[in-house]
Amino acid sequence: MTHERQHRGLTAANLTNTSYDMEPLKSGNKIPTEQFLPASDAKKLQKKRVSFRAIVAIGLPTALAIIALVTGLLVWHFHYRYNGRVRKMFSGYLTISSQTFSDAYENSNTAEYKELASKVSRQLKGIYGQVRLLSKYHVASSVQGFSEGSNNGIIAYYLSEFNVPESQVSAVDEAMASMDGGENARKSRRGFGRRTDNSLIIDGMTSGAVDARLAGRNLKRSSKRSHHAHGNQTDIIRSPGFPDSAYLPNLYTEWQIRADPEHRIRLEFDVLDLEKDCRNDFIKVYDSLAPSEKQVIAEKCGYRLPDEKICGEKPPKTVYTIKSNQTTVRFHSDLSYVSEGFSAEFEAFEPTNPCPGRFQCDNDLCVSPNLECDGYNDCGDMSDERGCTCNETQIKCKNGFCKPSFWRCDGVNDCGDNTDEENCGNCKAQEFRCRNSRCIPAHKQCNGYNDCGDGSDESQCEKSIAVHCSDLTYKCKNNQCISKLNPMCDGEIDCADGSDEAECKCGTKPYKSSRIVGGKDSSEGEWPWQVSLHMNTQGHVCGASVISNRWLVTAAHCVQDSEKFKYSQPDQWEVYLGLLNQGETSKSTLKRVKRIISHPQYDHLSDDNDIALMELDSPVTLSQNIWPVCLPEATHDFPAGKSVWITGWGKQREEVDAIASVLQKAEVRIINNTVCNKLMDDGITPRMICAGVLSGGVDACQGDSGGPMTSTESSGRMFLAGVVSWGDGCGRRNRPGVYTRVTEYRSWIREMTGV
Repeated sequence: MTHERQHRGLTAANLTNTSYDMEPLKSGNKIPTEQFLPASDAKKLQKKRVSFRAIVAIGLPTALAIIALVTGLLVWHFHYRYNGRVRKMFSGYLTISSQTFSDAYENSNTAEYKELASKVSRQLKGIYGQVRLLSKYHVASSVQGFSEGSNNGIIAYYLSEFNVPESQVSAVDEAMASMDGGENARKSRRGFGRRTDNSLIIDGMTSGAVDARLAGRNLKRSSKRSHHAHGNQTDIIRSPGFPDSAYLPNLYTEWQIRADPEHRIRLEFDVLDLEKDCRNDFIKVYDSLAPSEKQVIAEKCGYRLPDEKICGEKPPKTVYTIKSNQTTVRFHSDLSYVSEGFSAEFEAFEPTNPCPGRFQCDNDLCVSPNLECDGYNDCGDMSDERGCTCNETQIKCKNGFCKPSFWRCDGVNDCGDNTDEENCGNCKAQEFRCRNSRCIPAHKQCNGYNDCGDGSDESQCEKSIAVHCSDLTYKCKNNQCISKLNPMCDGEIDCADGSDEAECKCGTKPYKSSRIVGGKDSSEGEWPWQVSLHMNTQGHVCGASVISNRWLVTAAHCVQDSEKFKYSQPDQWEVYLGLLNQGETSKSTLKRVKRIISHPQYDHLSDDNDIALMELDSPVTLSQNIWPVCLPEATHDFPAGKSVWITGWGKQREEVDAIASVLQKAEVRIINNTVCNKLMDDGITPRMICAGVLSGGVDACQGDSGGPMTSTESSGRMFLAGVVSWGDGCGRRNRPGVYTRVTEYRSWIREMTGV
């Protein structure tokens, strides 16, 4: 899901009872929807009942945000063969900048809707007419709905039908993919916007083939229903006949739901009955008024096993001491399917000595005695760090704690009372320290003037101002520089030309919300930009990140030849996208590599400039499991102390050989480069960024190389802060992981890929 201002939508299929509420983005109210698909056998119509709840929340910041529940398409719109030809259907949306949105475009019966729909259909025919292959096989295009775009423009959602010889199907797919809306594609379509009396100015176009499972010729289309939900309104949608009778076989039903400005939809499935065969019975939710596979939010199908799992988080007190020799553990669960269950450890001990040979924490946890007073909270309640006498290698905090000396002056308040950041040559009290190290009076911060000279005193204020350009300021496409820190894709237009929000179809997780040492299993679709790179004869070798439907970012050391393997040769690689479990590669998308571009200044001895690009042999269809991560601009700031995520299938411990089966994730902290350089024996260059947990136990490892280190920014989007590069062992104390700093290579990536 793209979470753009222009369009929003959901699509569900195959459910029996759904409620929805609409709630303001900053407060709480309600909205919903639902959908059904065919039962292949009338005898199976009465399905086994399973209690299931799913909640989907979508921000809708524009005047008319949309939620469309689309379970399928007209049967004749997709893939049935006759006389050696294939009828193919593509769905998508385009942006009309020459028209202004009005309420009349919500109702398909108004004259305004019909007139604009007719213009869009004619314009689509003209667009396809510029590509001989598409013009030859195009049958017709129809508009499915309109929504409000940016600057009060219009988003038109459409279906286009093609009648294609079987031998030309792949060629048509590639031709349609080439029309998709990236920066280069938009430039190549400028001719679309040449205005005549009847033409429209089209700014961007996205399309993709319709889900092949909706090819059944015997589908019965139910009526298409549209709703506009308002604040404080709750509604319920049910499948035909529910709950008194089962829904008919081969049924397709569609809802389109719109919300008030600045509101979002909350969708709850209260009762959900699905057949085991996902080909015949499923729910699909789209962020679109047409079933565009690039706008899929979620899909549910198949039976759900009754594996009860507990709800809740890790309790604050995790160790309980029982003084008797017997205990009873009772576990109670509801029917939730979305939480992670529980795990408990137990051990017997002599009551007079509960922690033999170890330190006893106040919470009854037992830890190694050498962890006492080491500066790290090993107990979890700080009891191992109280009442300590600091040694010569530690900072003595005013609050009584001892911290490692290399944390002094790293820009992070590790003591908790800022002792470790005092007397660092920083600014005096009542002064503000600029990013360029200048000191200015604190009262000049956010006064509307660029007192620092680099705009940093105005960078985190309510309003951004135009400033002189520098290495620390963000430059808009119109060459204006603004003071705001990290303005790109933060959901607010800061540049006068809107360029800071122009390329933001990235970094969103359609779900919720080297190996990784100390990590945990990821969920399907949780990291949709994560890629597994396989050598033809070796299996998984490295990770990579999706940055567009054709390009990947990985590490240069992953593509350097060895005596035994030709890693630099594109035909040696297999690329698996949308993969969760290495044992289930058949369920993911497999691509081949067309071209590898290793950074020309990569140094294999120091691992400096450890970055490379891979071009896929054909565009991949973006979906909820495959989605690009956002690339940060050169001025993007990832400050020391910020939490970031590392992901990969690498080794789970340094001493083992096997990689992880399920994609692992772990949260680590960015380490100040000066501190990291001391820890890593002066091996850190300005083009590297360090992250880790200095107490050890969490890190990237062999097999994670080339994978992403991502940072969640204020908008909720995730940016590629680093590429897994190197380290000293895996998860060792005071030995953080080292990553390639992506901001240093933004211009190079754009020059090589156009992304």
